[in-house]
Amino acid sequence: MKVIVVGCTHAGTAAVEQILTKHPETEVTVYERDDNIAFLSCGIALYLGRIVNRLEDMFYADPTTLEGYGAKVHMKHNVLKIDSKNKKVVVQDLQTQEIFEDTYDKLIMTTGSEVGVPPIKGMDNQRVLLCKSYAQAKKIYESALNYPSIAIVGAGYVGVELAESYANTVHEVSLIQSRDQILNNYVDDGLSEEIIDKLKEHDVKVHLGERVAEIEDGEQLTIKTKTGHAYKADLVIVCTGFFANTDLLRGQVQMDGYGAIIINDYMQTSNPDIYAGGDSCVVKFNPTGEYRYIPLASSAVRQGTLAGINIFGNIRKYMGTQATTAMEIFGYTLAETGLTYKKAIANGINADYVIYKDYYRPNYMPTTDMLTIYLVYDKDTRKVLGAQLFSKHEVAQSANAVSICIQNNNTIDDLAYVDMLFQPNYDNPLNYLNLVAQMAIDKEDKVVRK
Repeated sequence: MKVIVVGCTHAGTAAVEQILTKHPETEVTVYERDDNIAFLSCGIALYLGRIVNRLEDMFYADPTTLEGYGAKVHMKHNVLKIDSKNKKVVVQDLQTQEIFEDTYDKLIMTTGSEVGVPPIKGMDNQRVLLCKSYAQAKKIYESALNYPSIAIVGAGYVGVELAESYANTVHEVSLIQSRDQILNNYVDDGLSEEIIDKLKEHDVKVHLGERVAEIEDGEQLTIKTKTGHAYKADLVIVCTGFFANTDLLRGQVQMDGYGAIIINDYMQTSNPDIYAGGDSCVVKFNPTGEYRYIPLASSAVRQGTLAGINIFGNIRKYMGTQATTAMEIFGYTLAETGLTYKKAIANGINADYVIYKDYYRPNYMPTTDMLTIYLVYDKDTRKVLGAQLFSKHEVAQSANAVSICIQNNNTIDDLAYVDMLFQPNYDNPLNYLNLVAQMAIDKEDKVVRK
């Protein structure tokens, strides 16, 4: 069987490795228009914050890795056209400009995503940068060395991580967000306010409800918003989200309204000979059961692996995702999974939430840290829908535990009494996940504990 992989970031790399590990007789050809593969963009903030010394360490594979498995890897080759009816691709060698055709039996579309460029006047200014790729990260790093003040437009994960990185490298930082909270896809209002407080403690200026309309050139850039405010900075980094890079298949396979490829349980598109994975396609979001566009490296690796398995038949189903993520900010861990309360209500779910605030382990220990948990649940079914955890204590693995609960349709009653270890180094006799679930039970049963 001849397989062509178009694009080779996380999903493409995983697909190639899976195919040639299990089926080394397969002819696999990779076409990648960039000069690198497998770049961990989530590590950009670590590099900019001087935590990681070499940006090149963010590559976990290279073309020789895939060639070692037996793949034919063509870097700096841009696929110009996909003819799904005749199973052909038209490719241009970007170094020689030669254009040629190739054929396939199965095609795996792992072209990833592009940074969304918002309709802001002045985006073409050389001091306005985007943040996702290796080349963009290098440009940001080199530019920031010469500029003391930086404005970041967009306060999702990337924006907040960059704000922390530059605050830690003694830059003057402004974070400009169009919404009325930061991290609006990940946390609810109260936790957003806690994180804003941490940003402000480190002199990050946070501006909410400010949609940028124009970036005006000058000795300093002037960022003008639709509310009439203006902010000054030497450098602007725009982090307003991503969109699926799927133009090659537009009109040939089914896509959602945002241009993300729709897949079935086996990573197969509406064309049975084309599979997709990673940021080019949707994910099944288990808390609602819907297919959505949620670009995450963790989902990309799983989807790419599954595409590599299922091109040989419907072998392993895609389990979906809870979109579980985590970040470190000024020594605190923020971890979340599933739906926020706001998102649950917006989805028409009869949801509620409880907030747990206490020390993660007993006071008689030499040290302990405060822990905040938001637990979101369905009042009708009592199913766990989501959780947000914030503490100096490492709570990322607790988000993974709640993710499993959501995956398995567990209820607050299950989480309240599921067996969890007790050891004073780590928690109280009842783990904090047990306790927050018991709070939810008490709220639903209208129990008041003294």
